[in-house]
Amino acid sequence: MRHRQIKNVLISVFNKKNLSNIVIRLHKLNVNIYSTGGTEEFIKNLHIPVKKVEDLTSYPSILGGRVKTLHPKIFGGILARRDLEIDNNEIEKYKIPEFDLVIVDLYPFEKTLKNSKSENEIIEKIDIGGISLIRAAAKNFKDVLVISHVDQYDDLIDILKRNSTTLKTRRLFAAQAFNISSHYDTTIFNYFKTDELLLKESVLEYKKLRYGENPHQKGIFFGNINEIFDQLHGKELSYNNLLDIDSALNIINEFDDPTFAILKHTNTCGIASRDNLTEAWECALSGDPISAFGGVLITNTKINIKTANKINDIFFEVLIAPSYADKAINILKQKKNRILLLQKNNPEKITETRSIINGTLYQEKNLKTDDKDNMEIVTNHKPNSKDLIDLIFASKICKHSKSNAIVFAKDKQLLASGVGQTSRIDALNQAIKKAKRFGFNLKNAVMASDAFFPFADCVEAAYKAGITHVIQPGGSIRDNLSIDYCNKHDICMIMTGTRHFKH
Repeated sequence: MRHRQIKNVLISVFNKKNLSNIVIRLHKLNVNIYSTGGTEEFIKNLHIPVKKVEDLTSYPSILGGRVKTLHPKIFGGILARRDLEIDNNEIEKYKIPEFDLVIVDLYPFEKTLKNSKSENEIIEKIDIGGISLIRAAAKNFKDVLVISHVDQYDDLIDILKRNSTTLKTRRLFAAQAFNISSHYDTTIFNYFKTDELLLKESVLEYKKLRYGENPHQKGIFFGNINEIFDQLHGKELSYNNLLDIDSALNIINEFDDPTFAILKHTNTCGIASRDNLTEAWECALSGDPISAFGGVLITNTKINIKTANKINDIFFEVLIAPSYADKAINILKQKKNRILLLQKNNPEKITETRSIINGTLYQEKNLKTDDKDNMEIVTNHKPNSKDLIDLIFASKICKHSKSNAIVFAKDKQLLASGVGQTSRIDALNQAIKKAKRFGFNLKNAVMASDAFFPFADCVEAAYKAGITHVIQPGGSIRDNLSIDYCNKHDICMIMTGTRHFKH
């Protein structure tokens, strides 16, 4: 565990709140306390012995306090590696105390930024020494515990009760310190940055887009799309193209059989799996030939000449495939602006980020796919093997549709969906209306829902439309209402236990 006893501490804080409890406990443990400026005065007023940093460095605080701790005797005491003889020799030679604990609270730059219009005042609250102390102590976490925020004082009190730290503890506080320093530097950067600077200094690859979601919005793509695709033909990718392409990759990766999908505004409006690619395309298109106009098309199978001729009959924005027959490419290039992408790799993203309000949301990507191993049949009517295939097929589509979402499928083909509705019954009614509009008979079709049914109204409406098999997460306190309705009307219902909200 590599326990480390605390013998020497360096304290340099702006906010003295609750510091007295820490100092008093350190004194009781006979820890040597070193401090600077106002913090040193604060400790002296507690009638507790404290050593001035200036006495250690033999150098005064200068430039109105801008330079206090930036000295080899301070940073040597923090960064010295206790298990290296050469470091130990230099520590002894220059009579440098080895700091086992560093307590720092940074100048309140963010608070000053909110409350002051004076640039001079804002600039003076950019901490130099403090941020350096934090980084140094965090870097040497094998030997040093760093406390980088007043919110950690309660945890420090618990540690001081043992006067001993473990490597695991020190590493945890180091991670928190780097998080704090990262946020601090980002806030400062955001104060200084301009759009031009953001692009010029970015460590990420980026590409200026023609515009953002709408022509009056600027747009930039950070990343290297050439790692994933070769563009074989067409105009430059737009902001909206990239959003649809991302959704297209997510949905097609759910399927192993030859599959064709059509997307519009990130939702799947047509998809089918078949042994024959041309048939898969025709079935996908029949799901909603109107929405397919200007859509993004994707398949997991080589585009052959026959399929290319069929696709060539409609207007689309983007076509993505893992390979193309030579003559198929020539056919599809007949329209100048069509974007033809050859997919080389899959993105290796396992996380997702979204910019919101004044921050960023971060989450694990939804990598859970419903399959027969995580299903519970909760009704008397059991599915046969064909029904089960369609239920899983529908569930995969539903997972990648905007909530609230309802999906109808039969024979590995999307018949209709209701997406992005404010209630589940609205999504269901939208899907029923759409299926009728394109001439689909829902008799013996299956239905998937991205979340549970709080009432029996959805299964009732679905049954009246011809649905006989349902897959949903379950988990409502009223699950029994839907189950009872299904049992009374000989409907099969499966619960997966996994919700697939997509906002």
